[in-house]
Amino acid sequence: MPPDSGTHRKQIEKFITRMPSLSTTVGKVMEICSRVDASPNELNKVISLDPVLTGQVLKLINSAYYSLVNKVTSLTRAITMLGLNTVKNMALSTAIIKTVSGVKKSRVLPVSKFWAHSISVGVSAKLLAQAKDIPVMEREEFFIGGLLHDLGKIPFGDEYAEVIRLAGDEQVPLIDVEREVLGIDHQEVGLMIAEKWKLNEALLQCIGFHHDPQLAGEGARRQTAFIALGNIYSNIYDIGYAGDLYPSERALEHLLELTGLNWQEFVTIRADIETEIEKAQIFLQI
Repeated sequence: MPPDSGTHRKQIEKFITRMPSLSTTVGKVMEICSRVDASPNELNKVISLDPVLTGQVLKLINSAYYSLVNKVTSLTRAITMLGLNTVKNMALSTAIIKTVSGVKKSRVLPVSKFWAHSISVGVSAKLLAQAKDIPVMEREEFFIGGLLHDLGKIPFGDEYAEVIRLAGDEQVPLIDVEREVLGIDHQEVGLMIAEKWKLNEALLQCIGFHHDPQLAGEGARRQTAFIALGNIYSNIYDIGYAGDLYPSERALEHLLELTGLNWQEFVTIRADIETEIEKAQIFLQI
């Protein structure tokens, strides 16, 4: 273990302790949406008490993304039309991006490029899942898992510049250098944040095992594997930037096997990815 690993770990733990928790409203939204018998009316009662979130839901349903002829002004109708999963994902993702942007530590990963990479991973995972006919509702979960997969890179300080430089010079996966130099990797750090924010089990697995999906719990292994593939895809095609320029080729072969995708299906999403990224950016700019 590197000599400074204990120091790095303590600094990161201290940073995470100081990070703000997600709002009570977002917690309640997630709680309601996790139930199979949840109704738009229940969600309406919680969201209507939060003027900002109410505005975001109405803005989303009336955005160019949905191209509706008549404007929707009823919150319950908006929730019904969007679906509980979309509302939950929007509430969670916008809250997390706002929180992270307020505490971003390292200057090594520019915020706009970092989120461009994260959006690309979410969109890629979703498109790859579509190629295997995975149901729409599940694919939305794949998007949010991809969007949040690199949360663990947020607390790293400027010492991360050396980690990224070494990974580039040696042309090796970034996570290997994190472990070697810092004694802790962004998956482990991401798990700490996800647990602090009480994210659901599937998201915990995606954040904590997207470089090792074979270690993820059985229920979330497939989703984690698709997000791992989306991550490699975004790095290969240089969409956004999260510091990992040399993903493992061996991992790519293993992931194609794990997801049941072939090489042709993997590269074919290129035709749709730009349009989907554009749509996702509208979703997140609300």
